[in-house]
Amino acid sequence: MMENQLCLLTFLLCFLPTAQSYIWAWIYSLPGHNANEVASLKDPGPSPSLELMTNACSSEIACPPELFCDHHFEICLPLRQEGEFCRQDDHCAKDLTCMFGKCLQTAPGGHEGARCHHDEDCAPDFCCARLHGEMVCKKKLLLDEKCHVPPGGIAFSINQVCPCLEGLVCRRMQPKREIPFAHEMKKDDWRCQKK
Repeated sequence: MMENQLCLLTFLLCFLPTAQSYIWAWIYSLPGHNANEVASLKDPGPSPSLELMTNACSSEIACPPELFCDHHFEICLPLRQEGEFCRQDDHCAKDLTCMFGKCLQTAPGGHEGARCHHDEDCAPDFCCARLHGEMVCKKKLLLDEKCHVPPGGIAFSINQVCPCLEGLVCRRMQPKREIPFAHEMKKDDWRCQKK
């Protein structure tokens, strides 16, 4: 029995550092984590951010300034800076907006990338359409730009296409045929053309 335990202990001591090196190399390669964050996981010393995480919060209990309440975990966390992950606007620092899951500079109202609900919320020659699921102002399509719109489905629900600019209409272009009658309709065949 003692021999088995000794063998197991020897095995763990010999191979555990190797396994750890593979695990840490894998963690370092993960997107969304910088090396300093991951290194702090190895040697957790006293950290001011850990103290902040002990502040409980809720819809009735507010967080101190420069912190937001993560209602999912009911803890106060530091406001996120530009480029950091977020779930809603109040997770981001001042003058930043949570767009596409990251804190970004807020686009001026009505301009490209600004949030909207209707076309009227956007500047002329822009429309209100979904981009990665967010309703934002996007430029209307120019002459000869691709304008195919799927009949529905998830692709249409996540990313929508603006209509063509005033005076243009979306039409299927006649393909240049190298082989007669060997043509299937493709998305690239639809372009904004003069009326």
